[in-house]
Amino acid sequence: MDLLLQGLGNVFQPEVILLLIGGVIIGIIIGALPGLTATMGVALFLPVTFGMDAVTGVLLLIGVYFGSIYGGSIAAILLNTPGTPASAATALDGHAMTKQGKAGKALGYAAIASGVGGLISVLMLILIAPQLAGVALNFSAPEMFGLALFGLSIISSVSGGSVLKGLIAGVFGILISTIGMDPMTSYPRFTYDQLSLLNGFSFIPVMIGLFAVSEALVIMEGEIGGGDKIKKIIANYVLPKWNELKRLWFSMIRSGFIGTIIGIIPGAGADIAAFVSYNEGKRFLKKEEKETYGKGNPKGIVSAEAANNGVTGGAMIPLLTLGIPGDAVAAILLGALVVQGIQPGPQLFATSGELVYTLFAGMIIANILMVIFGISGIRLFVKILLVPKKMLAPLILILSTIGAYAISNNIFDVFTMLVAGIIGYFMKKYGFPASPIVLALILGPMAESEFRRSLVMSEGSYSIFLERPIALGFIIVAVLSLILPLVWGKLKKNKKVNAA
Repeated sequence: MDLLLQGLGNVFQPEVILLLIGGVIIGIIIGALPGLTATMGVALFLPVTFGMDAVTGVLLLIGVYFGSIYGGSIAAILLNTPGTPASAATALDGHAMTKQGKAGKALGYAAIASGVGGLISVLMLILIAPQLAGVALNFSAPEMFGLALFGLSIISSVSGGSVLKGLIAGVFGILISTIGMDPMTSYPRFTYDQLSLLNGFSFIPVMIGLFAVSEALVIMEGEIGGGDKIKKIIANYVLPKWNELKRLWFSMIRSGFIGTIIGIIPGAGADIAAFVSYNEGKRFLKKEEKETYGKGNPKGIVSAEAANNGVTGGAMIPLLTLGIPGDAVAAILLGALVVQGIQPGPQLFATSGELVYTLFAGMIIANILMVIFGISGIRLFVKILLVPKKMLAPLILILSTIGAYAISNNIFDVFTMLVAGIIGYFMKKYGFPASPIVLALILGPMAESEFRRSLVMSEGSYSIFLERPIALGFIIVAVLSLILPLVWGKLKKNKKVNAA
């Protein structure tokens, strides 16, 4: 406790706190712009920290990291354009609330849930970092395959009104994910001698196209509500009331823990955590609430946002205790620490206790700042909706193009985004959900490579999945997640027929 108090004192040094505030604000802006991910934001600011001391430099990067994960929810909620992959699940209920005239409340739920999830992850980081990191080390190829399969099973929960259409979209996404070099042999698959296809399709340009470009096309067609509806949305920017928040605390806390645990697992990430938590949120709903899930239910927003922000602290657990980054951003932070002459690992807590607890204190303050800026900026954020449609659609297209190109400075990603946008437009017209494609592109390659690595480990025996309790548990839950919605839908249909 003394070290934590000492850390708080270090954070509130004028230079440190000002840079932390600046990092959070910059992160929110980066996150809100389609395609500019948290990884990209932290990477851009890494060179800026080279002339700073260790604490100041790392806390600036942490501010950008935390702010950008939350910032992605702003565009997701207001424009159905996820600013980051982690906010794709938020868009499902968030944008539905915007269309109901509740944009302010949706943004309020997202900000508060983000703060709660982030604080839970930091508290877990402080209290039980070494123990949780030890559990994560037990995850080998079979466990990672089970996790990926469980993530893919969520497709049935993010399919909207039609599970069949969701599964079709998911299979389409898995097929696309097989394009490129074989993950085990590096043999080209479905590339047709095109060099641009050797690395396959990056899911970020596809995501930008499916959500942002398709939305711009719909706006240009004039199918989104007119001026009166926009005025209604602006008039109802009111924050969530205490009575409304009370019903969501359990969802926030549960999702914060889910995000933290998934964040500990190297390679999982905030996007997987958001979808897993979103799916788990549906399991805990009452029967009458399930009908509104995906159509503007606040529990969908807080489940996704608390989880993707819970990953921020979770990813730091293996980084600080074992020197193993939990995600891409943590890998950049590892580089920042090494540049400063600090080697994360088991000895870090013994040799640099004050530094570690200063980082912990900075993470707590960063999450609090994120909530403050998120709530105080709601009135400003919702005014995005006042931008005339004839200006909004080109603006979305410009930002999307910049975001897609900036990923790897490759014009092929821009063409990928445009084709995905056209596909997404027709999917909207015919009621096919876009989220299963994004989910399949993220988890498909992971599931394939970990499945094949597992078979290499077992010399071709499938029994390896039965002998590993964690892997088997994930697989069982995945199968149930896919089957139960179909069975439930069939029983519900039969019940209606019998009642008639």
